[in-house]
Amino acid sequence: MIIKGFEKLSLVDYPGYICTTVFTQGCNMRCPFCHNKDLVLGSNCSTYEDEFFAHLQKRKNMLDAVCITGGEPTLQKDLLQFINRIKLYGIKIKLDTNGLNPELLEIIIRDKLVDYIAMDIKNSPSKYNLTAGLTEDLQIIDKINFSINLLKENHIPYEFRTTVVDELHNSEDFKSIALWLEGASSYYLQPYKYSENQLSSESFSFPSASKITEYRNILLQKLKKVEIRGDV
Repeated sequence: MIIKGFEKLSLVDYPGYICTTVFTQGCNMRCPFCHNKDLVLGSNCSTYEDEFFAHLQKRKNMLDAVCITGGEPTLQKDLLQFINRIKLYGIKIKLDTNGLNPELLEIIIRDKLVDYIAMDIKNSPSKYNLTAGLTEDLQIIDKINFSINLLKENHIPYEFRTTVVDELHNSEDFKSIALWLEGASSYYLQPYKYSENQLSSESFSFPSASKITEYRNILLQKLKKVEIRGDV
């Protein structure tokens, strides 16, 4: 595993649980508003795997869970082995993903390797590549669709989530997303926040409280649960 680092204690990355958050190196998206530039573009030479498991051994009786995030964790060739090693400690595991590796996601769900999955929904299908900083490739949406449908089968607790950027999202996008994810059990809207470690030098804005509330109301017409996460 190429691990850039880990946060020893988090009360927010796996809501309801005390967890350690592991940050994997590398990503197959280039979202311009991403606040983890070092994880996306940094060299693949760092690894803190030994330090992580030493911490887990020391604090296993204090922790409820581990959150594996990135970057994009499903790029890691030995992710399954890493997850299985964590499972030996008898604690819960949450996986964050962008959904571009549905084949691996299917194995993880089928074999019940994690307890919770959070999948990013970058935007409506027509604006997905633009928002994710990718070239126009129809296979990307096919892969995202595959992952969405895997989660909607409800074999595992999950959430979809969108970081809302004023320049990239509007009400029409969320009408499209509502239809796309219709029937999904859990969806979170996260207002964009500026970071000095942002991937792009472009200037972005966070949505107003009235806008994000409007988007939530649109989504609630088709989705079971929609919440706003973070300050607006």
